Amino acid sequence: MNSTWGHYYNVIKRVSSLSGQWPYQRSKTRLFCVCLVTLSTISMIIPQIAKFTTCNGDLQCIFETMTSYMLTTVTLVKLYTCYFNRSKIKMLIDRLFVDWDELETPEEYEIMKKYAENGRRYSLGYSLYCFTAVCIFMCVSLIPQLLDVVLPLNESRPILPTYPGYYFVDEKKYFFYIFSHAIVAWEIAMTGIVTHDCMLLIYVEHVCSIFAIVGFRFEQLTCKRTDSMKILHSQSNDISRRIAFSVHTHRKALRFAELIEDIFSLTLAIQLALNTVMISITLLQITQQDSDILESLRYVLYVVAQLIHLFCLSFEGQKLIDHSLQTRDKIYNSFWYETSAKSQKMLLFVMRKSLRPIFLSAGKIYIFSMESFTTVKILEIYNALSKIEQFL
Repeated sequence: MNSTWGHYYNVIKRVSSLSGQWPYQRSKTRLFCVCLVTLSTISMIIPQIAKFTTCNGDLQCIFETMTSYMLTTVTLVKLYTCYFNRSKIKMLIDRLFVDWDELETPEEYEIMKKYAENGRRYSLGYSLYCFTAVCIFMCVSLIPQLLDVVLPLNESRPILPTYPGYYFVDEKKYFFYIFSHAIVAWEIAMTGIVTHDCMLLIYVEHVCSIFAIVGFRFEQLTCKRTDSMKILHSQSNDISRRIAFSVHTHRKALRFAELIEDIFSLTLAIQLALNTVMISITLLQITQQDSDILESLRYVLYVVAQLIHLFCLSFEGQKLIDHSLQTRDKIYNSFWYETSAKSQKMLLFVMRKSLRPIFLSAGKIYIFSMESFTTVKILEIYNALSKIEQFL
């Protein structure tokens, strides 16, 4: 990794190395990390299954267990999506590194740098958010224990489970052992989710940077800058060469985006389906009349976390759509009328290619965009609440 720009990807390198998804790791190290995350996740699935068997048909108990069980399922799906597609992920990372070496001007370097900094900032913020959110969610179960010390009652307050699970022991007696296992196991398992999502963020930001560079090249199509910053008109042959080079770069961006879609589309479809069910079930738990304040608080945090997660994906998906469409606008706003008729025909072909947006989808069905997020998800929550009211 080139040290001059490699630091922009140090966050994703470290996180993916922890979960065994960094393609340049040694095989034994990668296998050990994947097994560690898998065993940590399975160690939580077993208590969840045990809890499910003890529900005895109680719907509230079943729903509580399902939300936690679906999250661990998503963890394994994301982990092994990256693991089984490691050859394709290596291709993306190699392509990402090569693109830095193919930059021609300082302006293009600054464009690539800006998007790489955005990707690093988003990855760092998302990682801290995920790990902190899990810790806060778990630590809510400590509140009754703390209140027993600060504001004691005649009898101890009921135990608030760290997460829905049955450990085959007295939960009150072994509470801190269960809590320690839960917080360590969930934090380890969370690296699988963080790696998957941060890789997706980095790749989408990189594709957007390539589209931005292509747009910049088309804007500067008929111009070149000298040391005195004087703008001179380029020759026809030079313009044709620039168009051909820009078209080649544009095609690379399209192939990069297609490879991202090929790797992550199925995973996002499974995740979206489970997410929809989890939000509906969690809203049902919130509206239960016998739910106490702390449980309701955790359910609210859970729904908010799911919505934030979908917002991040929708934001990046919208960004990809906008950048893929902006190429035609950049060409239209350039000095295309000063080029030859042959060059203008070439530009028309590029504009026609840019009329079709590139998007991030879940199984080719749901397109991640801000419009989809603000309409479909809000409508989904409204319908879920309506059904819950009818159920109650």
